[in-house]
Amino acid sequence: MTIMANVLVTGANGQLGSELRSLSKNPEHHFLFTDIEELDLTDIHAVKHYFEEKDISHCINCAAYTAVDKAETDIKNTIAVNVTAVRNLAEICALNKTLLIHISTDFVFDGRNCRPYIETDRPKPINVYGQSKFEGEYQALKENDATIIIRTSWLYSSFGKNFVKTMLKAGSEKRSLNVIFDQVGTPTYAADLAAAILQIVEKTIADERNLPGYFGVFHYSNEGTASWYDFAVAIFELSGIACEVNPIRSEEYPTPSKRPYFSVLDKTKIKTTFGISIPYWKDSLVVCIKKLGY
Repeated sequence: MTIMANVLVTGANGQLGSELRSLSKNPEHHFLFTDIEELDLTDIHAVKHYFEEKDISHCINCAAYTAVDKAETDIKNTIAVNVTAVRNLAEICALNKTLLIHISTDFVFDGRNCRPYIETDRPKPINVYGQSKFEGEYQALKENDATIIIRTSWLYSSFGKNFVKTMLKAGSEKRSLNVIFDQVGTPTYAADLAAAILQIVEKTIADERNLPGYFGVFHYSNEGTASWYDFAVAIFELSGIACEVNPIRSEEYPTPSKRPYFSVLDKTKIKTTFGISIPYWKDSLVVCIKKLGY
C-alpha cells in the first residue's frame, strides 16, 4: 500500500529548493513549495496556520540566510532566518507529528581538523553565519524529536547565485583570476543533495516502524576534496574558458567573515543509514557545466 505524503519545501526559490522542485515528480506524493512571499517562517502563527491547513507529513527546510560576509553585521536578520524560523518550524512540526529535514552547513566547524568531520565532532563556529546555523540545529533537535539535520558544503547549482556561475562570468571577462588555495572542502552539486533528500523521504515513509533510527545529524557533500583554487581550475577546464587561475592564500583576500581552512565532511553515516550513493565532485560538476550550456 502506497502512503501519500504532503511534503513542504521551504526556501523553495534557492538553489536546493529549486533542485527539489525540479526532481520531485513522484505522483504518489504532494509537494508544496514556499518561500518568504508565501510563508514567513519567522511568524509562528502563520506557520501554525499553514500546517493545520495543509496537513504536512514532511518538511524540508531549505530556507537560510547564507550571505556569510553580510551576516557579520546583519546579525538581526541572520538570527531571524537561521534560528528563530527554525525554532518555529520545529515547534510546529512537533505539534503536527511532522518529520523535519533541516539543512545545515560545514561552517559549524572551525576548520582545524586533520581528518574529515564526523557528526559527533564538536561544532566550533568561527563566524556569525556558522554560529547561527549551529544554534538553528540546536533549536530543531530540541523542539522536535523527529528531526534530521543534514550538513552540507560549498553548494552550487544551475539555479541561483554560486561559485560556479561567478567563476564562469569572471573567467569570460578576465584573462586571469586569483583564487584561494588554502581552504579545503568539497564542492556539492545541489541536484545530488536534492536527490539524496528525496531518497531519505521515501525511506522514512517505507520504513515508518523504524523511524526513530533515522533521526539525528548527518553529513552530505559530494565525494573527494578540493580547494577553491582546484574548484576554479576544474570549472575552466570543463567549460573551455581560457582563464589563468593564480593560487593565493586567504590572507591575500581578506573578507569580513573568517572561513574554516578545512571543512571536509565524512559521509559514512548517511550512506550506511539510508543506502545513498554519492557521486565524485568533479563528475557532478561536469553535469552542471553542461546544464549551463558549456
